[in-house]
Amino acid sequence: MGEKLPGGKAGARLRGDTSSRSVQTLRVKMVLLGSSGVGKSSLALRFAKDEFRSSSPTVGCAYMTREVHLSDVTLRFEIWDTAGAEKYHSVTSLYYRGAHTALLVYDISQKETFIRAQVWLKELEKQYIPGSTVIWLVGNKVDQAHGRQVSVKEGRSLANDRGLLFTETSALSGDQVSELLLAVAHRVHECVGAQQGGLSEWKETPHVDLHCRDTISPLVSCCKVGP
Repeated sequence: MGEKLPGGKAGARLRGDTSSRSVQTLRVKMVLLGSSGVGKSSLALRFAKDEFRSSSPTVGCAYMTREVHLSDVTLRFEIWDTAGAEKYHSVTSLYYRGAHTALLVYDISQKETFIRAQVWLKELEKQYIPGSTVIWLVGNKVDQAHGRQVSVKEGRSLANDRGLLFTETSALSGDQVSELLLAVAHRVHECVGAQQGGLSEWKETPHVDLHCRDTISPLVSCCKVGP
């Protein structure tokens, strides 16, 4: 199995009471990319609710949220789980434009998904400004290590060659999933959040009565990356 991610830094937590002090909440757009069946939806569900359940292939894109509380700021992850099926490839880029972090997911027991992850990376590189997106290569399904087709060395080598971060997880058991989310949160805050206009503030939208004819429902825009 791949190297263990360190536990959360002091003051970092996935859930907690921040009512005793006022902290800023920043929006982070996260996108999960990879072939169909690698476990992107299961990872997204682990991130959002720390749950696992079998799921059907994603159609288009699924959306979830999760807040991560760091020592001086709260990051509200807006998690976009994209469809991996080839027929959706042409529209997937619409969902990952402007992402602050992207997880390239492959199945360690399926070599073809590792090869396809490199194709997704090339597509992603057309959409982002270097330094504005934290990219993590994730080998999922370490619970199936008995059928491993992609070694830890191969995953780490690809990540090193392409300037990516790397870890292995199991959405089924939850192994290294929370640690990964915390590590991503710290890296995004340190790298993207430090840029002028890198992360925008999130504020809860007031309740809108959709039955009132005089009320227009507000549109929610994606996060802007870079200056």
